[in-house]
Amino acid sequence: MTAATTRPDAGSGTRATARGGLANMAGSVLAGGTGVAVTWIVARALGPEEAGAFFAATAAFVLVGGLAKLGTNTGLVYWPARLRATGQDRLLGACLRAGIPPVVVFSLILAVVMWLAAPWIAQLTAHETPHVVAHHTAGLRVLAVFVPLQALTDVLLTVTRGYRSMRPTVLLDRVLRSGLQLLAVGAAGVAAMWASATLPVFALAWAVPYLPVVVLAGFAARRAYTAGRVSQQVHPGERRRLRRDFWVFTAPRAVAAVAQLALQRVDVLLVAALSGLAPAAVYAVAGRFVVLIQFANQGLSQSVQPRLAEALSTGDTAGAKRLYQTATGWLVLVTWPICLLVMAFAPWYLRLFGERYATGVPVVLVLAAAMLVATGCGMVDMVLAMAGRTSANLGNVLVALVVTVGLDVLLIPRWGALGAAVGLAGAMVVNNLLPLAQVHHSTRLHPFGPGTRTAALLALACFGPVIYSPAAAVLAVPAYAAGAWLLRERLTLRAFIPRRTS
Repeated sequence: MTAATTRPDAGSGTRATARGGLANMAGSVLAGGTGVAVTWIVARALGPEEAGAFFAATAAFVLVGGLAKLGTNTGLVYWPARLRATGQDRLLGACLRAGIPPVVVFSLILAVVMWLAAPWIAQLTAHETPHVVAHHTAGLRVLAVFVPLQALTDVLLTVTRGYRSMRPTVLLDRVLRSGLQLLAVGAAGVAAMWASATLPVFALAWAVPYLPVVVLAGFAARRAYTAGRVSQQVHPGERRRLRRDFWVFTAPRAVAAVAQLALQRVDVLLVAALSGLAPAAVYAVAGRFVVLIQFANQGLSQSVQPRLAEALSTGDTAGAKRLYQTATGWLVLVTWPICLLVMAFAPWYLRLFGERYATGVPVVLVLAAAMLVATGCGMVDMVLAMAGRTSANLGNVLVALVVTVGLDVLLIPRWGALGAAVGLAGAMVVNNLLPLAQVHHSTRLHPFGPGTRTAALLALACFGPVIYSPAAAVLAVPAYAAGAWLLRERLTLRAFIPRRTS
């Protein structure tokens, strides 16, 4: 069978991406919304210092969990897609056995390390008062217990995405886990009305949903593997070669994934360490919308990822370009209005978290402008990885990390939360423009197709004036919806309409 015969139909690939991407983005919006609600509850129930400690503790938890996954969130999508596209389905079981057990072992080791290092981390980031240090230490240790569950949940859901199934990720991670987190943290917030609220209680409420979700993710991964299993003998030499190739590809991505998470989370820790927990809380609240947009990007990327890997592995550059440009157009269509509305309404919505958080308006403006650049480049980081350039991907992320840490150390002592925002914005620009140049040079792919250009111009025309006159949002929303409908062909929105069957 030639490579050409394995290529999927263009229309069906776009429609499948649209369906998976829409479901994933809807789930991501829900997860982002519940995340904002959780942030509001914590900011209201805890004082600024303890709220800052909570955000610093969860940032450390996410960083450790990202390290524990060893880059398998890329490897366990790329390799199953590649094996299927090249007719080597018999090696899928060996691929999973190469990736999952090391994550389990390493996550247990890191959980112990985080438990033991909790007093040092707390002292570094919560040095204001002894009782905050004590609560911060306890919260970090509560979260340390759940590190293996977090890592295993993400890896098992990655397995299902490697089999082109987006539903488990949407239902279990985006809907169930996020919903349970909101309910548990909300219950802790209600209890705080009658008793003193402490950080460890909120940390437990935030982390405990990983327990039921990891069990359900295990069932989903097993079902996907069983449905696609090929009963064919695999030679031991093939398993060894696959294990070696898997980790040669995945190892650079493991470091890059941690550096990528550090770009998103280390700034909260640095603000806490260099400027105090109260500014860290302001920064975390003001930058929460960034996580919402990153969820949308991630949701669409996870739907595109296996199909893009298959297209690139079979030499279908035209199909890969079409997927990349179409998905970027959809991403811009969804996220640019959010960025522009956030810029316009920041002085009002930040006050919902408390008057002290209104000082975060400059943080919002800087980060929203950077997000316009980042989303305009699409999921370029993932495209570079799916093209097999994981070493280049690692180099880019490390350069961006140096930029953000360098700017943070220089600016946070002077500007506080705004200094961290400038550092993160600089890293976003670097971490998108560098891989954009590399992707175009190596594969001639770029995200600036008709859909991307149309979505960007439409968003700027409708929502740009809202920045100067927030009341214009009343007209901007219906105008945007009408424009999207009239331009649906250029935006490839028909892919979201189910195909009629005779």
